[in-house]
Amino acid sequence: MAKIKKTVRMADIAEQLKCSTVTVSKALSGQKGVSEEMRGRIRETALRMGYKLPAAAREAGGGKGYNIGVVLSKRYLANYDTFYWKMYQEIASRATRKDCFTLFEIIDEETEKNKQLPRLLAEGKLDGVIVIGKPGYGYEEFLKKEVGIPMIFLDFYEPEGEVDCFVSDGFYGTYRLTNYLLKKGHKDIAYVGTLFSTDSITDRYLGYVKSLMEHGIKPKTEYLIADRDIQSGLRDNYGNMVFPGRMPTAFVCNCDFIASLVIKALQKEGFQVPEDVSVVGYDNYLNPELSDIGITTYEVDIQEMAESAIRLLLKKLGGEPYKKGIHIIEGHLIEKSSVAERKKV
Repeated sequence: MAKIKKTVRMADIAEQLKCSTVTVSKALSGQKGVSEEMRGRIRETALRMGYKLPAAAREAGGGKGYNIGVVLSKRYLANYDTFYWKMYQEIASRATRKDCFTLFEIIDEETEKNKQLPRLLAEGKLDGVIVIGKPGYGYEEFLKKEVGIPMIFLDFYEPEGEVDCFVSDGFYGTYRLTNYLLKKGHKDIAYVGTLFSTDSITDRYLGYVKSLMEHGIKPKTEYLIADRDIQSGLRDNYGNMVFPGRMPTAFVCNCDFIASLVIKALQKEGFQVPEDVSVVGYDNYLNPELSDIGITTYEVDIQEMAESAIRLLLKKLGGEPYKKGIHIIEGHLIEKSSVAERKKV
């Protein structure tokens, strides 16, 4: 006979945390009298134990108390590549302010290949889900078909427009970065990123191409440098770059992490940055241990992306009207020390 799963009560959560049931009740209903640190611990424990806020309590709280899952592919969690981890933290922070629970799940390559639902979704613990970063092996198409709750894609999109998405303005961002290099006197400019491995990499490449073409420069095939496997999306995180025979004077990289690898690879080849070669990135988020050179970049407004994603997801969950589609969040160019003026020959 199948074992009946025990309903989790507030008393169970209180026992787990060695606090009173009254404290748990206040924390879960958004009432005053509980510290933010304790409120966070109670919410995390409640979601981990499978507690569901009663519908009546949700209605009394203005629709608050939703369980929101955040899913991220393991490929984006390199030792120092923490851009998406920061994005998750911003989402979790904003969800907490709305009195919602968040639970984070990392999916590995096998899950993507075998088209398996994330555990949180398979167990039916979530009211809504945010997927950060494009997964590999067409996994986002699988999610689109199989997930029956409100879902948002963050930092990537799908072409049919069936899933609401929030992305930074990659096209315009790299267009501005390339214009910046051209104004510094650079004409031989390469792009680092595997086309079609993610939407953002391709969009950023097109911004780079637009800038070159407007300046009468034809993009060179040998100046398009791959940085990852197109099918899986897996990258070489050790800076093993294959440079063209004729070295460009500048590189536009699809993100700051890749820019840091390019700088290391250039230094191994005996080039100095920016004296010999200039490098720009994208994101404006990089662990200081990765590069001792400040990378000129296009900053992604992570805070606004997270805020907008949570706001729209709550509207969907609450049945409120909202604008459907791909939502573009603007950023701005940040000058640092990885670019030098190109001397006229």
